[in-house]
Amino acid sequence: MEKIKITAQAREKAGVRGELSKIRAQKMIPAVIYGAGEEPVSISFSQKDLATIQKAGSNTLVEIDLGKKKEPAIIKEVQYHVVTDTPIHVDFQRVSMNKAIETMVPVVLVGESAAVKANGGIVDHAVREVRVKCLPGDIPHHIEADITELSLEKHICISDLKAPKGVEFVDDPSIMLVHVIIPKDEVVAAPAAATTADATAAQPELSATKGKKEEEGAVAAAAPAKK
Repeated sequence: MEKIKITAQAREKAGVRGELSKIRAQKMIPAVIYGAGEEPVSISFSQKDLATIQKAGSNTLVEIDLGKKKEPAIIKEVQYHVVTDTPIHVDFQRVSMNKAIETMVPVVLVGESAAVKANGGIVDHAVREVRVKCLPGDIPHHIEADITELSLEKHICISDLKAPKGVEFVDDPSIMLVHVIIPKDEVVAAPAAATTADATAAQPELSATKGKKEEEGAVAAAAPAKK
């Protein structure tokens, strides 16, 4: 795997109120390097360098030059502003080049399933990352899953993937990654309309009630007033 070299500065005032805003105003990004049994180090580096790392792909190996020391690391997390969606903080995981580590690698689908063409199916990419173990220099940017032969009766599991040289899968081999589903049309039952028979049956009851009230009124009018 290619290695990207960047220059960073240690942050002496980490935790001081307003310091992070000053760093970001200078088009720099606050970050921290942690792991490998060493103390975390707070740093800042340029937004341009972050863009270069991200363009190279996930799990890109980064050599961070701090002047007195160079730190090999990979990006574990990038935090973004909720409104502007600009990066505001980066977590780097420190690595040892001769020690295997575990990390998540994206699964990328290649090809086109015949079941999608013939049956109008939809590819359901249920699991999009797999955990691998390897040396930092062997971490792949992604792992491909060929769905060309994927039919309605089949699915692709971790055991169907081809691991790159020096890489081994950590997760359960039987975990299903992708399959094809047929969308079901939702049928909404229309409300039952009143039939002519139902309407006719309701009429006598209304007529009888009305007639009864009119009859009671007539009797009351004919009765002689009490003295």
